[in-house]
Amino acid sequence: MAFTLAAPLHSELLIRKSRFIGCVQPVPDRTAAQAIVETLRQAHPGAAHVCWALMAGGQSAANDDGEPGGTAGRPMLEVLRHHALEGVLATVVRYFGGVKLGAGGLVRAYTDSIAQALVGATLMPLVKQCHLHCAVPYALEGLVRRELAAAGATLRGVRHETLVHFSLSLPEPAVARFVATIDNAAQGRAAWLPAQIDIEGSRPGLA
Repeated sequence: MAFTLAAPLHSELLIRKSRFIGCVQPVPDRTAAQAIVETLRQAHPGAAHVCWALMAGGQSAANDDGEPGGTAGRPMLEVLRHHALEGVLATVVRYFGGVKLGAGGLVRAYTDSIAQALVGATLMPLVKQCHLHCAVPYALEGLVRRELAAAGATLRGVRHETLVHFSLSLPEPAVARFVATIDNAAQGRAAWLPAQIDIEGSRPGLA
């Protein structure tokens, strides 16, 4: 199972006079992640490097920002993968202290910055949410509303036209039973549009 974070987390390490300021935080996509990185650059104009790693499905990326290749962004990305995190951005701002750490020292420093930030993190399981649209006769509106509550669904909108149109989302494991219940009650009078599936955070759980 994949997880995301409930809130941003921070760390700060001083290693051989270099200051490493780490942060891990939930982000929706790469565009948002890059905006955060740019904000960090502006907030820390004296920093030598602003390195980052992003786990966001097909948008995953790692950036060493001038550090030797593979010594910053990639190790940070591996920490996120080790914790099965998705939709999460890791950043480390480095103020150079005048002492070179070597490739191995850099890998350890960037890895530890993110690992320390994740200590005691509250993780949120990522659950596939299906967005459905159904239309039923007015006589079945009450039934649909009751089944929505029983299935833990979220009502996104209702339109009263010739039929009552419901827009809703619910966890993927509950979809088949919910649809079958409505279909049985409607006896062929319920119309469904194809489901759209997103991956969203669920209830927070302590890591």
